Amino acid sequence: MKNKSLVIKLIIMNFLEFAVWGAYLTSLGRYLGSINLGPQIKWFFAMQGIVSIFMPTLMGIVADRKIEAQKVLSLCHGLAGAFMIAAGFYCMSAGQNVSFAPLFVFYSLSVAFFMPTIALANSVAYNALGKAGMDPVKDFPPIRVFGTIGFICSMLLTNFLPLGNVWHYVVPDGAQTGAWQLLHGASMQDSFTQLFSSGILSLILCAYALTMPHCEVKKAEGKQNFADAFGLKAFTLFKDRQFAIFFIFSMLLGASLQITNGYANTFLGSFKDVTDANGVKVFADTFAVKNSNALIAISQASETLCILLIPFFMKRFGIKKVMLISMFAWVFRFGFFGLGDPGMPGVLLFILSCVVYGVAFDFFNISGSLYVEQNTTSDIRSSAQGLFMLMTNGLGATIGTLAAGAVVDATVYDAANPSWPNAWYIFAGYALVVAIAFMILFKDPQKVAVKKG
Repeated sequence: MKNKSLVIKLIIMNFLEFAVWGAYLTSLGRYLGSINLGPQIKWFFAMQGIVSIFMPTLMGIVADRKIEAQKVLSLCHGLAGAFMIAAGFYCMSAGQNVSFAPLFVFYSLSVAFFMPTIALANSVAYNALGKAGMDPVKDFPPIRVFGTIGFICSMLLTNFLPLGNVWHYVVPDGAQTGAWQLLHGASMQDSFTQLFSSGILSLILCAYALTMPHCEVKKAEGKQNFADAFGLKAFTLFKDRQFAIFFIFSMLLGASLQITNGYANTFLGSFKDVTDANGVKVFADTFAVKNSNALIAISQASETLCILLIPFFMKRFGIKKVMLISMFAWVFRFGFFGLGDPGMPGVLLFILSCVVYGVAFDFFNISGSLYVEQNTTSDIRSSAQGLFMLMTNGLGATIGTLAAGAVVDATVYDAANPSWPNAWYIFAGYALVVAIAFMILFKDPQKVAVKKG
């Protein structure tokens, strides 16, 4: 009964953790495009990567050495929620005059404190499961499923909840400039209210995190070197060849993470203006265009199944093959987007893209987190998880988002003949090269001993 109570508490924590993110992550690009900030989408998503370069590691060091992890998790969510709500209030007051700089500042401060919470929530969960005598490899994935369910619930709320009237910047076909129009019966995916939703959920988790089991702080004893004094010992993992290669490919694969989050919704929305030879808009009333956030939610639904499959795949195939499966799944994720369209049967390719996303995302992120958990010592575990976040959602996501933005600019926004498919094919080609290089360079940890600490 005690373990059942703990599992329920961890389920609620994971549900809220990812509901905060799901409220805006896949729909923010659509809102930014509607307020004439489409070319700046890359900077909003790149900022998630930029802050992840240092914030998860910094907060992990604090949790390892200074303040209990559950309290750091609470503090980060409190600040993230406050700044996200401030961003919502700014957009509400600005109306049709939203400027890039103020919105970007509030948003950046919010994600700076949110991004560390993903690794911190993992550390809090692993700590609680360990204290209860449970096995994180076996018992954590079913708990983590509810994080994805929380993400889906937030996405669907953002997609379907009507909010009345909002201002949108509309550019007519063939025109260089547009005009503001009042959109009636808009949903949260078209509105700044998605920022309020995320902020409120973050404040709820700020309070709830304090109810989590106590996490130990490893106080320093005796004389310390520089790395120990400043909590940088996790970076010594790069001395181990296996860990160094693992982290490098974490960065390379992390480059793929935010591409569809930033551009998939905008891409699907672009089909509303596609016309046939008679000037009739072919896809404007299709489900994929009108409810693009709901379609993308299939990706997260796929995650729920794939998370449950991780223990089986880890046991049967090992870490290298599981990560390799993830990398090839990214090739199909992007390729199917390039080949599909919102009509029949083209929409089936969009659905397949969303289905393989569960494999692409989970098979690396969750198994990678477990790999770090199993191969590091307790005194650097939180900071090592932060380092994994730095490489994937930090350096990787930053480089990938800015590079993806350049690709989209060249093939869509600045192109004489805009072509979204060409952009997706380029992304698919990149993922294929990474997968082949990983297959050659990374040695299976089941066959090569990995040093701990």
